[in-house]
Amino acid sequence: MQVTPYLFFDGRCEEAVQFYQHVFGAQVDMLMRNRDNPEPPLPGMLPPGSEDKVLHCSFRIGDTLVMASDGRCQGSTPFQGFALSVAPTDPAVAEKFFTALAEGGQVQMPLAKTFWSPCFGMVTDRFGVLWMLTVAS
Repeated sequence: MQVTPYLFFDGRCEEAVQFYQHVFGAQVDMLMRNRDNPEPPLPGMLPPGSEDKVLHCSFRIGDTLVMASDGRCQGSTPFQGFALSVAPTDPAVAEKFFTALAEGGQVQMPLAKTFWSPCFGMVTDRFGVLWMLTVAS
């Protein structure tokens, strides 16, 4: 069994995926828009004008599959109570990722040496997703 994160970007999914392509070199496996849904949405599920928003997307960061959607396109992404953890093998790569994620985001803990890692930091990106970067000792 495998657990796969599924992120709801509430209208900013395509922008987020493009950002993760830029930051991590994420590879998109599939992206389906609301207009491509073979069944009409239930009444009240989607706001008018959301035909081009993402119904479902799957992409890979390294070997990890991440799924995402625009959800109900309400413009709010209350990501709370979790973080996505990335473990680059090189502190220079961790710095590159961290700096890119921090653009428009908020540093929670600057990259620094800790008792468990020569380079660890936490940053919330511009979409509200908390990332932890850890270089193995």
